[in-house]
Amino acid sequence: MTADPATDVFEEHRPVLTGVAYRMLGRVADAEDVVQEAWLRWSSAAQEGVREPRAFLVRITTRLAIDRLRHLKSRREAYVGPWLPEPVVTDFGPSVPDAAERAVLADSVSLAVLVVLESLSPLERAVFVLREAFGFPYAEIATALDRTEAAVRQLAGRARRHVDERKPRYDVDPGERRDLTERFLAAASGGSIEQLMALLAPDVRLVSDAGGKAKAALRVIETADKVGRFLAAVGQEVGPDWDVRVAEFNGGPAVACFVGGKPDTFFQIEVRDGAIQCIYIVRNPDKLAGLSAV
Repeated sequence: MTADPATDVFEEHRPVLTGVAYRMLGRVADAEDVVQEAWLRWSSAAQEGVREPRAFLVRITTRLAIDRLRHLKSRREAYVGPWLPEPVVTDFGPSVPDAAERAVLADSVSLAVLVVLESLSPLERAVFVLREAFGFPYAEIATALDRTEAAVRQLAGRARRHVDERKPRYDVDPGERRDLTERFLAAASGGSIEQLMALLAPDVRLVSDAGGKAKAALRVIETADKVGRFLAAVGQEVGPDWDVRVAEFNGGPAVACFVGGKPDTFFQIEVRDGAIQCIYIVRNPDKLAGLSAV
């Protein structure tokens, strides 16, 4: 507790505000900027007239995130190569004791879902995040977005259908996913195309994001043969100065690679029917700061 009640209230709700902003924007720096702006508006507001601070703060944060997302969309259209969200360490721990709630939060922050959310309109994305990730009532979302409840329900249904169509849900045991991640790491770092091919689904996809600032594929690579050969070639570049760690990012196990002590590469896989269905690689140095947390 601090001597300033306004600060105490804001800090109490900061995790939710940051969670909303990150799921809306996909980058930590953008999310932090939005939350900081929300703090400035909160600190200058007539707080004695705010009956529900959480709802008030979520409303401010969501509207700021929508405005920023509209601005960012034009910049992302000019992005070099595929665009992926910035990886973030996720450890809900005792702050989210309910297993079902943890599963929902993990899914809503997964790279697969965040990639699909990029194709939604800002309003659809806001409704999806508030409803699906945080369970806000439709009436509260309607107030936050200055829309009718009926309109919000329509937006929610459209967003949910869009996500379900583009990101089918797979029930994957966390232990199986971690095991495949470690086997994938061993095969890729060893440069063994045979071991890699044994782990890949026939229609596997590889999506790499370097933003033109590091070596990476400029297009999505598809099929086990092409992906396996690409990864085998990359694996041959791994040297003794590489430090490779497995940790939880975006709700699932991932690989954080450091070269000379500096974050260099991030890998994460999607699994379906015991095989790797998609591989995400982030090499844009602007998106690797979170790796230092592991």
